[in-house]
Amino acid sequence: MKVAYKVWLDNDGKAFGEGPYQLMKRIEEKGSLHQAAIDMKMSYRKAWRTLHAIEEKLGFALLDRHVGGVSGGGSQITDAGRELVKNYEGFRNDVREALETIYRKHFESGNKRAHNSNMQSK
Repeated sequence: MKVAYKVWLDNDGKAFGEGPYQLMKRIEEKGSLHQAAIDMKMSYRKAWRTLHAIEEKLGFALLDRHVGGVSGGGSQITDAGRELVKNYEGFRNDVREALETIYRKHFESGNKRAHNSNMQSK
């Protein structure tokens, strides 16, 4: 058995969570919203609408978008977007560690006790 959970940031509704986090990480890696969307098996339109909705909720731009041309288009994460990703990543890691600790406190020691008492009664 293990603990399962979802973590997201809320600002009068879900504002940022694992899906957008993964999308932003891929944009940073690929330099392209289009390529990041393909990687996630998501339409470009859905990816763009997701990020636009987050920008509206949070009140700052996540991406600097560059329309195609000789060198092609692309997307770069803004400094504020990079900070959001970094902070979310640290936050979710801390949440994971804390929940695993709490889970072990309540379930693993109880399972050992139950296992030991079963062993003793045999």
